[in-house]
Amino acid sequence: MTPAQSLPFSAFGVPAKIKFIVLGSPTLSAEALMNRIRSLNLEHVSPARLIRPEISRRPVSSASAGEAATLALLRRWFWARKPDAGFVLTDFPATLLQAKVFDEWLDARAESLDAVILADAATAAPDVAEHYRTLGLLTGAAAFAA
Repeated sequence: MTPAQSLPFSAFGVPAKIKFIVLGSPTLSAEALMNRIRSLNLEHVSPARLIRPEISRRPVSSASAGEAATLALLRRWFWARKPDAGFVLTDFPATLLQAKVFDEWLDARAESLDAVILADAATAAPDVAEHYRTLGLLTGAAAFAA
């Protein structure tokens, strides 16, 4: 990544320690953003990526694949990772409850998010986007994809 390419992320400190959430399904217009995030050597985490190994170990009923199971999987990932390790979360939090629980986890470890990127307002939960807008963390994908 050239210095010009990393410029949008330079305000967030050391790339390997950046903590992002991407709200909404990344569209083709947000593809450049996702490529830049991957180039920062951040761990990419999503409920779908975490549930695949669980399914291979044991069958998961549709009832257990709900919000409680998602929170349990993400909680296990969150508390197992190094506190100073950066990450990018996609498809989580998907509900306001998940966002508030995730905020509590961050607070418990004295960590904070660097930004919440709204990749697609049409597919992002409006209450989750508003929650992070209120906290001053929400920004559009266009600011990072240019």
